[in-house]
Amino acid sequence: MAFVLRRPMAITTCIKQLPKATQTTSRAFHSSPKPSTCPTKSVTPITVFTKSRNAFQQSFRRTYMQPGGQIARPDTGSMAQRLLYGAGIVGGTVIATNFMFNRETREDGGMPPYERAFLNETFMHTGLGVGIIGVAASALHRSGWSYRLMTTNPWVVMGVGLAASIGTMYGTFATSPDNYVQKYALWGGFNLCQAAILSPLMFMQPAILARAGLYTVAMMGSIAFVGATAKQEKYLYLGGPLLAGVAIVAVSGFAPLVLPVTAARTLMWTERVWLYGGLAVFGGFTLYDTQKILHHARLANAGMVKKDVVNESISLELDFLNIFIRMVQILGMRNQRK
Repeated sequence: MAFVLRRPMAITTCIKQLPKATQTTSRAFHSSPKPSTCPTKSVTPITVFTKSRNAFQQSFRRTYMQPGGQIARPDTGSMAQRLLYGAGIVGGTVIATNFMFNRETREDGGMPPYERAFLNETFMHTGLGVGIIGVAASALHRSGWSYRLMTTNPWVVMGVGLAASIGTMYGTFATSPDNYVQKYALWGGFNLCQAAILSPLMFMQPAILARAGLYTVAMMGSIAFVGATAKQEKYLYLGGPLLAGVAIVAVSGFAPLVLPVTAARTLMWTERVWLYGGLAVFGGFTLYDTQKILHHARLANAGMVKKDVVNESISLELDFLNIFIRMVQILGMRNQRK
């Protein structure tokens, strides 16, 4: 059930904050409307869909946080500085992570060609899967799926979403790589399930989504580089501790659905555990999954297991989605504090 706990919980928390139906204002029986001589303008009523969108955009700001006093205006003149800043973050992260965690490099003369090919194919399928999720989520959002999802019971969304995701995921795992038609069909169904659940993220600003994607790629790229160049099976022992960590992160993700709003301090700490603890846990999973992929490449080269890059890519997709969702929430909170 490790993959069940690795499902992101941000969407159900956002959906739970759906506003109640508007109540019509009633006029007292002794008051009478006064005739107006001025022409009145037609007012467009606020629909449930509009309120759903506003509720999702405000869901990344908890009630115990004080809203910012002024609305920050984007500075269009510093785009080049932001690009240089992002490039510096990517390069610095790769160098610092490699220096801190990769002091003991491989002693077998580097990565063999079959390991490199296996790893490249796995990352290619990971990028393809993330691209399918992004394109499908955008298409579903434009078709109105996000609005209908926001008006649905969050527990129903979570239950049906988990059932569909886990069913297609384990169906992909159980299908032999020789039966590539069924395997890729199930893998595509898994990606579509993720897109259907994550489509409300399209309510966020495109700049926030782009920055979150850049930071996620930088984080996963640097950690995967460490795992690929480290000694063989050096970080495979992290599987047990990471499962314990993801269990704690998953429990903290359920806190807003269970705890009352008055428990502000507890909600604040559970949110920090879910955000920053989740980044650390799924960053560790990226390192673990990279070395597990190389281990399976050696087994496949020895003829002990079949080569199956689709199964390996699903683990990296889950790592990417969990890190990306937390990056979006962190950037959204920072944007509201300005």
